[in-house]
Amino acid sequence: MKIRLTLMALSLMLIAGASAAAEVNVYSARKEALIKPLLTQFTETTGIKVNLVTGKADALLQRLQSEGANTPADLFITTDAGRLWRAREAGVLQAVQSDTLNDIVPVSYRDPEGYWYGLSLRARTLMYVTDKVDASELSDYESLADPKWKGRICIRSSSNIYNQSLVASMIAANGEEATEAWARGLVANLGKSPTGGDRDQIKAAAVGVCDVAVANTYYFGKMEKSSDSVQRESAAKMKVFWPNRSGRGTHVNVSGIGVTSAASHRDEAIRLIEFLLTDEAQSWYANVNYEYPVKEGVAWGETVTAWGVFKADQIDMAELGRNNAAAVRLMDRAGWR
Repeated sequence: MKIRLTLMALSLMLIAGASAAAEVNVYSARKEALIKPLLTQFTETTGIKVNLVTGKADALLQRLQSEGANTPADLFITTDAGRLWRAREAGVLQAVQSDTLNDIVPVSYRDPEGYWYGLSLRARTLMYVTDKVDASELSDYESLADPKWKGRICIRSSSNIYNQSLVASMIAANGEEATEAWARGLVANLGKSPTGGDRDQIKAAAVGVCDVAVANTYYFGKMEKSSDSVQRESAAKMKVFWPNRSGRGTHVNVSGIGVTSAASHRDEAIRLIEFLLTDEAQSWYANVNYEYPVKEGVAWGETVTAWGVFKADQIDMAELGRNNAAAVRLMDRAGWR
């Protein structure tokens, strides 16, 4: 009896030890404030500890590559399908076959072989100065090359992955030759050098440097709700316009996640991905970061809803990665700096 009790106690200690050791290590290109609350909730719900490392997207990818099989990371979170494609091509992600994840994430918002899954959507759209532009003047991305917009367009540089993915989507839709001609026309219509981030383009339009800014919607949402009066006042002068409504739809992209090829906590990693795709987590993205859920049926936040319903381009996100190199070369030839 004494031996049996001792063995039982030892078993309970081992089980408790295994439970306490349950953890998952995350490298995230999303800022801590935009992911940490969800990770904390995951730990409270499951008891699985999450160790988070944040940094710049490209730097984290380089770190994963240099660490190789010795990386502690189990999951890699980054922004833009182009970066997710690079991660897969670099061999730092492994395929995950999950019926649960495949049922939740539409096929166009995940890697076809399960190397990564989208977590949230952002739209790269047009924002116009309401007292200088009538919405009827706008139609699609292609029209931004029209000479009538000379000196009236603000957009960030060609080194920006969001612009590279936009151009990659246009290559898929229109071909490389037509897209290069468009890029040359766009460059000729710029109201300023393409420096600064998306918020800088919106602020420049608000003060009269240009009339139309190309930017991601979640930046606009952050400006509308900012504690900085300059950002709020800039956003108040602008409205969102959804381009290509009669065609392929507005360009959208994803923030996404993948299990690393060297993950030592694979099961915990998959559980965390599934958690980030629950209704509650998806709703959080829409309400806190002004993004769109990838999961169908989840309500949008109030701020996002106010911008109106739009038609999203249904391009396979993998195309944005496959066309990235061609997009960069094309932009360079067009003089887009």
